[in-house]
Amino acid sequence: MAFFFLTSCAKKEKTSLILEEDAEQQMIRAFKEGYDEFEAGDALYAAKKFNEAELLFPQSSWAPKAALMAAYVYYAQDYYFDAEFELERFIKTYPKNPDLKYAHFLLAMCYYEKIVDEKKDLGPLLKAQEKFNFIIKNYPNSDYALDAGYKLDLIQDYLASKEMYIASHYMKKKKWIASINRYKTVVEQYDKTIYVEEALHRLVELYFTIGLEKESQKYASLLGYNYQSSKWYEKSYKVFNQKYKSKLEIKKEKKGILKKFKKLFD
Repeated sequence: MAFFFLTSCAKKEKTSLILEEDAEQQMIRAFKEGYDEFEAGDALYAAKKFNEAELLFPQSSWAPKAALMAAYVYYAQDYYFDAEFELERFIKTYPKNPDLKYAHFLLAMCYYEKIVDEKKDLGPLLKAQEKFNFIIKNYPNSDYALDAGYKLDLIQDYLASKEMYIASHYMKKKKWIASINRYKTVVEQYDKTIYVEEALHRLVELYFTIGLEKESQKYASLLGYNYQSSKWYEKSYKVFNQKYKSKLEIKKEKKGILKKFKKLFD
């Protein structure tokens, strides 16, 4: 009986090993088919084959690679919602995988690529911002952190652009205080963006308009101290000195006078 038991176990173990080898070969074949279909441009079928490869042999080191490839295939063909689903599943299923930081970065890029109109829908933009900050905090020495920092600067520009758009709308409607608050947000929260110079000038204009000249002068001084060569500083200077003319305007006036003078002798 002991001999029979040992012989039976050995057969079962051998049979199990053969099945595992077959599953692995099937998985490798499915993975290769997925890659070939991706190269051929059929993203949906490629992703299906990568998912199949993962399911065939989930214990294999190739399983997480297949899952990540399914996500990348969707991302590469602009199927961002499907890519997000695969990446979130990857992060949950393989929390210790060495490619985890890449999965987080690709997920952030999915959010980022979905930014269509930041003036109407801030959802994707804010999600991208949160995820890029997560990457910088948790993987500060990676290449992904470097790129995340660059993307965050662009996101700041997007957010500042939205504030400028709303402030301009309020300004046209002569809602001075609401407009001032929006421009102040740009100056205080998005001071490294390309919009800060114009925001400072608009504050000079608005405060001057409502009669708060000291506040207007404060922002004009701030603009002059930091951006004296800016066209917006020149515009702000004109708010206080209506007779001020730039060198370019004087040059144009001289040309106009010279033309009129020449016509007298034609």
